[in-house]
Amino acid sequence: MSATDRERWNQRYRDGAYADRRQPSIFLQQWIDRVPRGRALDVACGAGRNALYLAECGFEVDAVDISAEALARARDTALQSGLQLNWLEHDLEQPLSLQNPYQLILNIRYVNLPLLRQLAAMLAPGGYLVCEQHLASEAAVIGPKNPDYRVKPGDLLAAAGQLHIHYLDESVVQDPDGRAAALARLVAQRVEEGLSGS
Repeated sequence: MSATDRERWNQRYRDGAYADRRQPSIFLQQWIDRVPRGRALDVACGAGRNALYLAECGFEVDAVDISAEALARARDTALQSGLQLNWLEHDLEQPLSLQNPYQLILNIRYVNLPLLRQLAAMLAPGGYLVCEQHLASEAAVIGPKNPDYRVKPGDLLAAAGQLHIHYLDESVVQDPDGRAAALARLVAQRVEEGLSGS
């Protein structure tokens, strides 16, 4: 992303975008008990709703976003909650250089398929990739109008590569606010050769 993109995201957070989004992803909550505790990475974490939830659940969390404004809000919330996380400002269109592997990598509604392939390689043996993206759809749904910010059917499966797929759904669902959303959702696990997925 360019400096203009970075400033656009900072301005969105200054203007109160996503201020009402405090609860963690329902999709993440549905799967969290399956994932062994350890290191977790939340990419495009925004103001930290999911990263904070992971820390509350006992994970050691790295959380990455391009917006300094979003990360400042996340840090404030973590401080008020007595939680310690590692907040990193980074343009996710540039390669990540983090100390991996991770037991859990989370990617909620940030489309970057080359990054997703890199994330799959950053999982520890037995580690989980949990991903939810806006899906290309002809239906009247919420979310980005620009098709570049939506995945096509099959994109997440292809990006998961050799990971063991526990769950894949591409459909129109009801978002927590009651509006229709076209979503692609994936849960995949790195399973060592000779071992079966859980």
